[in-house]
Amino acid sequence: MKTALITGISGQDGYFLTTLLLQKGYVVHGIVRRNSQASIGTLRYVDDTDRARVQIHWGDVTDHVFIERLFREHDFDEVYHLAAQSFVGLSFDNPKLTYDVNIGGTLNVVNAVKEFRPKAKMYFAATSEMFGKVHETPQTEETPFHPRSPYGISKLAGFWTMKNYREAYNLFFVNGILFNHESEHRGEEFVTKKVSKAVARISKGSDEVLMVGNLDAKRDWGYAGEYVEGMWRMMQQTEPDDYVLATGTTHSVREFIESAFRCVNMPITWSGNNLEEVAFTADGRVVVRIDPTFFRPSEVDVLIGDPSKAERVLGWKARMRFDELVRVMVEHELATV
Repeated sequence: MKTALITGISGQDGYFLTTLLLQKGYVVHGIVRRNSQASIGTLRYVDDTDRARVQIHWGDVTDHVFIERLFREHDFDEVYHLAAQSFVGLSFDNPKLTYDVNIGGTLNVVNAVKEFRPKAKMYFAATSEMFGKVHETPQTEETPFHPRSPYGISKLAGFWTMKNYREAYNLFFVNGILFNHESEHRGEEFVTKKVSKAVARISKGSDEVLMVGNLDAKRDWGYAGEYVEGMWRMMQQTEPDDYVLATGTTHSVREFIESAFRCVNMPITWSGNNLEEVAFTADGRVVVRIDPTFFRPSEVDVLIGDPSKAERVLGWKARMRFDELVRVMVEHELATV
């Protein structure tokens, strides 16, 4: 029976990964911050019986004393490092926090594995935001990086730290370069969640207007429940390596909004230009407006991944189509309005 540690277990990916590992018979440990507003977060969706099989450790990856003690006391076979300050907008407002968590916290975990559990396998949650101002399309494991946010920069530092320790100390360290992956359990700060919730409320009679930033930013959106399977498969290989997980297709924020409104039988039409562009329903009601405060200081316009290496080596492939993903998210919100 394998034992796994998941940092950031209370987030979206933590929920799906916990569920997967429990199904596979793992003993699961997870780190949750004591001051986390969400407390156990998405773990509340895990069945009570299964959740009782998860050992929670209250602490912070930025606390090296806590991390070292945890690794001294427990013999982990696999470590999934998901904990991060993952909001791009906040990373511009508070780069120090972003670097402290994403670089300092990662270094604490990496060093603990190296010093106390060198036989353990470690996964690092890298991100397509490392590509930033893309140098080629689609992006592969060999595409040059050009991050356009403190978040992207911090994740790139973690990515190279993992590669360096893998090469220098012969550790089984893998990087998962995951493109945007969403679900009904996405965090409140992400645009897909914001859109899904607003559309659900509007369809139920709310007179609110959805305020968004760059309508034409394009992302490669997949379903998080499928992506954690890819994470696990990376850790089952005989040799460590880095992999892109993506759908290989891209859609704009505008398309996501249109698809969400179609889910509630409220087709929308766009009118106006630039910051004055709005979307309105068949009865002429304005339901979407542009808010320039949601634009990033430096935008990432188009991200689309090439998952062919993961498909070939891991036997992994994204299955859920874009419109189905949007429907899953909107229907979840409709059930909670």
